[in-house]
Amino acid sequence: MMHYTGTIWRPPYEASSLLLEVAAGCTHHRCKFCTLYADLPFRFRMSPIEDIEADLKEAQGMYRRFPGRKVSRTFLTGANPFVLKYDRLMEIAELVHKYFPGMETFGSFARVTDVTLKSDEELTALHDAGYDGLTIGIETEDDEALRFMDKGYLAADILEQCGRLDKAGIRYSFFYLTGISGAGHGEDGARATAAVCNQLHPLLIGANMLTIYSDSGLYQEIRHGNWKEESETEKYREVRALVENLEIPTAFAALGASNAFQMQGVLPKDRGKLLAFLDDVIKNVGEDELRCYRESVHHL
Repeated sequence: MMHYTGTIWRPPYEASSLLLEVAAGCTHHRCKFCTLYADLPFRFRMSPIEDIEADLKEAQGMYRRFPGRKVSRTFLTGANPFVLKYDRLMEIAELVHKYFPGMETFGSFARVTDVTLKSDEELTALHDAGYDGLTIGIETEDDEALRFMDKGYLAADILEQCGRLDKAGIRYSFFYLTGISGAGHGEDGARATAAVCNQLHPLLIGANMLTIYSDSGLYQEIRHGNWKEESETEKYREVRALVENLEIPTAFAALGASNAFQMQGVLPKDRGKLLAFLDDVIKNVGEDELRCYRESVHHL
């Protein structure tokens, strides 16, 4: 059986990728809002190379039983497998190509701080080996929110490290967390995020809405009066501010279960359509209905 540990998370656009576990858990594991890896008995674990090879053998056998199904992309699972050392990532790429010679690219979740561990030369070599299409949960470029949530980096780090990915040719997508700036600050946080994103080249900016669970550190901060959640309507005004202020060509989507109303488009072409959709939600959907949906999201 494949060596999958706990709940396996992947972006919607990796649905057709081969999911290969090379690590489990998160090296940071301190973000106050996050409960995604709370079910693991450890913080972070790197998979033994023997397990990775065994999984590749099993996957190869499965695909051989369905000769019409081809796979050209591997998504490395775990919260931030890109933290692995350069040599390990290259070893994994070589092993995948051993069992899937036609494999073209490798993606994974990544933290901004994972990029700092690689030299410019190593990033270029990783790109040449097929590493492309990282998914980075930047959450926001609001420094006050990043500090409070203990993300471990600031907006300047996002700009610098993703700029290095641009230079290496490694493409990436961003996850934005609507509501992370707190009550009264959402639209300012969105504008700050757009200002940084406008200097970079994300393939996609995916917006998810903050949902607070009782086992999170953020829940305790709220109980102690240290932070106040945005209203659901304010969250939609925040998304609107983000869409309105993004000037770069990029895909925009809000498709996850945390979004009561899902949308997607390509900026700047679909800006008017997206803004009109958001204006309709803000004007015609009440706070009570939106809050009811938020409370129904028992698990992401």
